[in-house]
Amino acid sequence: MITVKNLSKKYGTQLVLHIEDLEIPKGQSFGLVGNNGAGKTTLFSLLLDLIQPTTGHIVNNDIQVDKSEDWKPFTSSFIDETFLIGYLTPEEYFYFIGELRGQNKADVNALLTNFQDFFHGEILGQNKYLRDLSKGNQKKAGIVASFIGKPEVVILDEPFANLDPTTQIRLKGIIKNLADTQGVTVLVSSHDLMHVTEVCERIVVLNKGEVVKDIKTSTETLRELESFFGESILEVKE
Repeated sequence: MITVKNLSKKYGTQLVLHIEDLEIPKGQSFGLVGNNGAGKTTLFSLLLDLIQPTTGHIVNNDIQVDKSEDWKPFTSSFIDETFLIGYLTPEEYFYFIGELRGQNKADVNALLTNFQDFFHGEILGQNKYLRDLSKGNQKKAGIVASFIGKPEVVILDEPFANLDPTTQIRLKGIIKNLADTQGVTVLVSSHDLMHVTEVCERIVVLNKGEVVKDIKTSTETLRELESFFGESILEVKE
């Protein structure tokens, strides 16, 4: 379980995130949505101890993330292409991540065979560096690398961006399988309301750094989200 308590982040006098209380159970597919500047990436950065909170803390499976690194072996993520190492080939990168996570080449190769359709023949065996791949293919490599080592928590920031429709559909199936059959806690942020409602069993809406909605996904969720963000547009115009 991930627990957020009295969490805030300020830059100077600007408060960019303030969450009093939030709990994400083990094995839940959790969606995070909000407009630009809502605090989504800030929350994920705090979850990964990339930045320090101004107040409060996050606990990941009984470990406070800013006080210990013991959460790292069971937590993985892909936030953006800065997580990649551009001068490595995809294979070299996968083996490097595997070594960090206690996996040998055979372990990594066994995992990669499960993602042949997802890679669509564009990642492995291409004799290209990661920096030379398209944005979409870089994202594919980064997402699959986050699955190496059987993590219990996977954090993906805007995973559907830059992916073609076929790959988006395949990714939704992968995320659902992780949560539903493997008990992995999957946290996904996205601007695409349809994708996030299709893949996540729970959706939290952030607005100006605060939780304004916490929804158990149903057939009405997409309409509810569209209504909320549509009203936000009207408020801005007024």
